[in-house]
Amino acid sequence: MKKIVVLTGAGMSAESGISTFRDADGLWEKYPVQQVASHEGWEADPTLVNNFYNMLRTKYADVKPNKGHELVAALQKYYDVTVVTQNVDNLHERAGSQKVIHLHGELMKMCSSIDPDDERYHVQLTAENPTVELGTKAGDGSLLRPFIVFFGEAVPMIEPAAREAMEADIFIIIGTSLNVYPAAGLVRYVRAGVPIYLIDPKPVHAPVSDVEQIQKGASEGMNELFSRLCPPK
Repeated sequence: MKKIVVLTGAGMSAESGISTFRDADGLWEKYPVQQVASHEGWEADPTLVNNFYNMLRTKYADVKPNKGHELVAALQKYYDVTVVTQNVDNLHERAGSQKVIHLHGELMKMCSSIDPDDERYHVQLTAENPTVELGTKAGDGSLLRPFIVFFGEAVPMIEPAAREAMEADIFIIIGTSLNVYPAAGLVRYVRAGVPIYLIDPKPVHAPVSDVEQIQKGASEGMNELFSRLCPPK
């Protein structure tokens, strides 16, 4: 079975109603990134950071996967599919994707503030109970913090993602400007001659050549690509 690797960014979830961070009306316009998404911001004001992510989880509790998410999951009927996402939502999983690598963390999880990657102290939140009371401790005694890769922190899942990219027979990019590294660099790990498709309504300058852009939104673009990759029998 051929292997597809799908790299997704904020545009993948925008149709579900999740705000992108960098666009003109994005979250960073309203909440300074250094205050709510950096290690320094966490140490300076954990109350602000905790309240910000409680707000996000509450705001997006009822958000549902869109057709684009569903079509990515449907590729699994025909291919071995790994999704590598820059998004912190869980919409790929909820749409049915079985193998998902989160580069930037997961909104619905909390972790130790001493060692965020220690899975023993991860806490899974739910849509019914999406908030965390300030001062709640992890199993190691440290403050629970959002399981988010803050700006300036290492991206521990980039190496597994790079290995997946190297094994891809088809590489699909959806809803990302390819401006955020190290995620944008994953396309450089794709073997020569492997088809690369890029779905985004805006023109995107890819760091490699031989990329075919489908200049449509996530759902419409995936609908077109799915019909090409998975022809009816």
